[in-house]
Amino acid sequence: MARRTNNAKRIRAYILNHPNHTPKQIADALGVTRDYVYQVQHHIRKTRMKTVAVVTSNTSIKTPTTNTITMIEPKADPVNHPPHYKAGGIETIDFIEAKKLNYNLGNVVKYITRADLKGNRKQDLQKAAWYLNRELGGV
Repeated sequence: MARRTNNAKRIRAYILNHPNHTPKQIADALGVTRDYVYQVQHHIRKTRMKTVAVVTSNTSIKTPTTNTITMIEPKADPVNHPPHYKAGGIETIDFIEAKKLNYNLGNVVKYITRADLKGNRKQDLQKAAWYLNRELGGV
C-alpha cells in the first residue's frame, strides 16, 4: 500500500510540473500504468484538490515542514486538448488508443462522447451511426 501511495504522490507532483502531458506520457515517464494515472487524476478532480502538501524527508512526523504547491489549471487548448474531448477526466483519444479501435469505431466513440458537449447532439449521434454502419459494411 505504501508503494501505491508513493506512486500517487509522484504522479501528482509530475502533473504539477507537466500540466499539459497526456496520461500516456505521465505513465511512461514514471513507470506506472496509464489506468493508474487516470485513477489519480480522477481522485484529484473528485476531491477538487487545489493544493498538495509536500513533506520533506528530513523532518519528523510530529512537526512536518510542508510546502504548499498550488496546482494551476492549464489554459484551454482547443487544438491539442479540446474540452469537449476531456469530459469525464479521460481524453477520448487516449481511450480509443487504449482499446486499439480502428478509424471507424474510433469515430463512433468520438461522436458519442462529444454529442452533449458541442451543441448539436442529434447530428453527432447521426455521424456516430454513419461510422458504425460503415464498420458493419452497410455504407
